Amino acid sequence: MTNRFSFPRGGDDLSTRGALMSETSRRVVITGIGLVSPLGSDLDVFWTSLVEGRSGVGPLSMTPPGALPIAFGAEARQFRGTVEDFGPLSKEQAKAIRKGLKVICRECQMGCAAAQRALAHAGLTPGSFDPERVGISFGADHMLTMPEDFSDGILSCLDAAGRFDFSRWATEGLPKLNPLWLLKYLPNMPACHLAIYNDLRGPSNSVTIREASANIAMAEAFQVIAHGRAGVMVVGATGTRIHPIKAIHTRQQEELAVGNGDPTRASRPFDRDRTGMVLGEGAAAVILEDLDRATARGATLFAEVLGGASSSVAGPDRLAHPEQALRNAIEMTLQRAGLAPEAVGFVNAHGLSTRSADAGEAWAINEVFGGRDSHIPVVAPKSHFGNLGAGSGLIELIAGVLALNHGRLFPVLNYETRDPDCAIAVVAAGQERPSGSSFVNLSFTPQGQASAALVVSPPSV
Repeated sequence: MTNRFSFPRGGDDLSTRGALMSETSRRVVITGIGLVSPLGSDLDVFWTSLVEGRSGVGPLSMTPPGALPIAFGAEARQFRGTVEDFGPLSKEQAKAIRKGLKVICRECQMGCAAAQRALAHAGLTPGSFDPERVGISFGADHMLTMPEDFSDGILSCLDAAGRFDFSRWATEGLPKLNPLWLLKYLPNMPACHLAIYNDLRGPSNSVTIREASANIAMAEAFQVIAHGRAGVMVVGATGTRIHPIKAIHTRQQEELAVGNGDPTRASRPFDRDRTGMVLGEGAAAVILEDLDRATARGATLFAEVLGGASSSVAGPDRLAHPEQALRNAIEMTLQRAGLAPEAVGFVNAHGLSTRSADAGEAWAINEVFGGRDSHIPVVAPKSHFGNLGAGSGLIELIAGVLALNHGRLFPVLNYETRDPDCAIAVVAAGQERPSGSSFVNLSFTPQGQASAALVVSPPSV
C-alpha cells in the first residue's frame, strides 16, 4: 500500500501517548457479558447474526417518517425501556430500576440494562460480593436533550403570531420543564445508577471520548484490578447516533451512507464502493475480574485482558490525524503486553465505512502488522450495525470475544470489492478463517483520538 499519510515525529508534533497498562502479577479475565444491540440482547442470537451475515440496519421506526435527515439506521428494536429489558433482577433491584426509568434517558437505560445483564451473566448478585471491592468504568457519548423535553415550555412562550418570545422563557417556559430533566442526560449517570442498584462502592469513573471511550474504559478498569484497588470492575459503554440532534450534526459534518437501495447493504467497511457510515444505537458491558478471585469462586472465564492504550494526535496545523493515533495505540498496547505483532490472531477493526477513515485505519494496520508473511485477518462488526457511538467499541469487543470462544471469525458484511487504498486481509463472506488466540480491538474518533485493547483466550485453570 502506498503511504499516503506523513506525520511529524518526535517533538515536532502535538501527539500525546497515554499508556494505560503496566506489568503486573495480577491477571484480569472477563467473567460476564451483556449487551443491547441492533442484533439483539441474546448472546447466541448476536453471534449467529454475525456468522450468518444478518444486518441490524433498517428503516427507522422510533421517529416519524421524514423527521430526521436519515431514512434508515440500526435501532435496538427489542429494547423497550422496561424493567424486563434488564435481565434477572432481585425484587429490590426491579423496584429501584422501575422507579429510575422515569429519570434516565434511553442511552442511560441501555447502558444500565447491558451492565445488569453482564452482572447476572457473571453470577454476581447483591450480597454475593464485598461492595468495597467492586467498581465501575463506563464510557458514554455526550448526551443531548430530546426536543420534546422543551416543547411544553416553548409552546407557552409563543406570541399571537406563533413566534417564540424569549423574554417570557424565565417566567412562563422554564417552569414547564421537569425539575430533574438535566439528570436524564448526564453521561456519568449510567455508572451512578449502577452503583446504587448494586451497592457498588469501589473505584468509579465515566469516560466521554466518543467512539474511543470503550477501550479506554476497559484499559482503566484493567489497571484498577492489576494494581489491587478492586477485585471486580463493571466495564460498560453506551451511545447513540440516531438521536435527532446528533443525527443532524452527523449529517452536517461526517460521511453518511447514500440512502438508496437496500439499507442492509449500506454499511460496507473497506469495500471499494463504500459511501459512508450508517448510524445506530447500542450498549454493552463486561465484567473484569482478578483471575485468582474468579477461579476461587468457580466463575466461567470467557477471555483474558492484557490491557490497552490510547493516543491523540494533531499536527502543527492542529488538524487531527487519527491514523497515526491508532498506530500509536496499537504499538503501545503490544509493547506493554510484551506481545509481538505476529502473535496477534486478528484485528477487530473500527471499520467505519467512510472513504477517509477506512483508508487511514488500513494504513495504521499495515504499519504495525505489514511485516508478517501473511496479512493479519481483519473483521469489522460495524458492517452489521453501523456506528453506535461510544457503545460501538464494547459491542465490537464482545464480538471478538465470542469469535475467540468459537474459534472462528465472522465475515465482514457487504465486503465485495477490494479497495487498493485498503490493502488489508478483510475476511469476506465464504472465507473460513480461524480466530487464533488473541485480537486487538480498535476505535477512534474524527478528532484524532484512538484507543486499542488486547484480548486473548482465557487461561486454562
